[in-house]
Amino acid sequence: MSEPIEDPVAGLVLAAGGGRRLGGRPKALLTHRGRPLVEHAVAALRAAGCTRVHVVLGASAGAVRERAELAGCVLVENPEWEQGMGSSLRAGLESLGATGARAALVTLVDQPGIGAAAMARVRAAHRDEDSLVAASYDGVRGHPVLFGAAHWAGIAQSASGDQGARTYLREHAREVTLVECSDVAEAYDIDTEADLGHLE
Repeated sequence: MSEPIEDPVAGLVLAAGGGRRLGGRPKALLTHRGRPLVEHAVAALRAAGCTRVHVVLGASAGAVRERAELAGCVLVENPEWEQGMGSSLRAGLESLGATGARAALVTLVDQPGIGAAAMARVRAAHRDEDSLVAASYDGVRGHPVLFGAAHWAGIAQSASGDQGARTYLREHAREVTLVECSDVAEAYDIDTEADLGHLE
């Protein structure tokens, strides 16, 4: 009989975006409070209890490896990152396939207003490999999201372009547990020059 794994929920950071609307600056390396965004995302997942964290890289992956402190993370390169978030989600879930993880807690690198408190709430709603959990903000579904392993194949199949798991979650809306997080997080994205004002 195999040993039970220490932590059934693995953290997954989607950090491959090239920041097209930010003049081609990779989002993973945007600075917030003196550190690259990708480090904040990893630290939040760890603070939320994820002992294993996979990070999907794409744009300027070499520079991210060089400049970001990602010791202990599994770095997954997505050669198809320009096709959108769906390809990164597929690459990340595939990388988790052989780890024994039973769920993935997925966060986006360009949402620094979502920290450990929201991630911990979503993670706490994990029950088993059939779990589908999402943070909500005033009742509107957002990130982070938790996908039990039973859903990974279906999500990978439907993930395309920048939709990520949106289509799958819409089709399985009745199965999704929403966890309100508006009191502990702000769900803004860093997409445009104007959004850079959120960074400190």
